[in-house]
Amino acid sequence: MDSELLRQCAFASPGTRVDVAVSGGPDSVGLLLLALDAGLVVHVHHVDHHARATSGEDAAFVAQLCAELDVAFVLHNVDVPAGPNFESRARQARRSALPSGVLTGHTMDDAAETILMNLLRGAGRQGLTSMSDTTTKPLLGVRRRDLHDYVAQRGIVARLDESNLDPRYTRNRVRHELLPLMNDVMQRDVVPVLMRATGVMDDELAWLHQITAPDLLLGLGDADCRELATWPAARLRHWLRGVLESANDHGDVYAPSVDEVERAMAVVRGEVVACELSGGRRLSRQHQRLTLSE
Repeated sequence: MDSELLRQCAFASPGTRVDVAVSGGPDSVGLLLLALDAGLVVHVHHVDHHARATSGEDAAFVAQLCAELDVAFVLHNVDVPAGPNFESRARQARRSALPSGVLTGHTMDDAAETILMNLLRGAGRQGLTSMSDTTTKPLLGVRRRDLHDYVAQRGIVARLDESNLDPRYTRNRVRHELLPLMNDVMQRDVVPVLMRATGVMDDELAWLHQITAPDLLLGLGDADCRELATWPAARLRHWLRGVLESANDHGDVYAPSVDEVERAMAVVRGEVVACELSGGRRLSRQHQRLTLSE
């Protein structure tokens, strides 16, 4: 057992029963091994998307590993046809198959990659904060390279998902091209720097939520646009981001994009009478009141 690595994890108390998602790659295998080292009662779940010729081999590898470790194993078969937005569709299919609260092997490096991707997509403050949900992501304090070394030291040769090397996927280019370039430019490992910066933003966002909580008690249909138009832009933007959140079929909540919020602000200020939002929604203004329709 690597006690130093285990101290970097955020696991529940020993004896707690947990569901763990294991793809067969070194991140999820490392999660499984560390969860066992932490004394958790582990039930492993593996999702086979049948999108690669070797996916059945991945499932067999995880099943065999669980048998050797005397761990409960559940296989979930899903069908995700190849095509546009495969990553997103596969992620949604995986979420649908896996039980609620399942642990995943996201590391500090994954969090840094997500921050950079959100930044390049024009995300606001919320998109630039860290993955703070250590309840389901207990390895956010762990570096990927240390996790891979830990798995290798245990004598386990984890599976390689070839899609993780495919430059058609944005995350892969961020991982294999952008971050190494940033390290080279800054002559340092930028991942801890990014995480410290987002940790500060986490604290600031928590404080912002606290002082703006009364604003969010004001429903969209109850607000008077004449009053809203007098608010500072930052306050109005924060309120709109809250009242215009949307949820998908899996219960994931998404804030509107920066562009959507700016369009909504134009409606509030009377510059336009309506605007289109994601999910086929339409925000309109009539008699100084706002209406959201689908």
